[in-house]
Amino acid sequence: MSNGLGDKIKGGVNKAKGEIKDQVGNATDNASLQAEGKADKVKGEVQQKAGEVKDKF
Repeated sequence: MSNGLGDKIKGGVNKAKGEIKDQVGNATDNASLQAEGKADKVKGEVQQKAGEVKDKF
């Protein structure tokens, strides 16, 4: 597995995890869980972009 692919997979996992936390936080009015979920989604986006850049080189 190339480094880029690994980063893209990790990014996808973090985005999915973040989405779940965000939705559960929203459903339970838990603002800190929502914020954590949003942060995980951003982290996942960055990891996926890094993987795409690595794949180009």
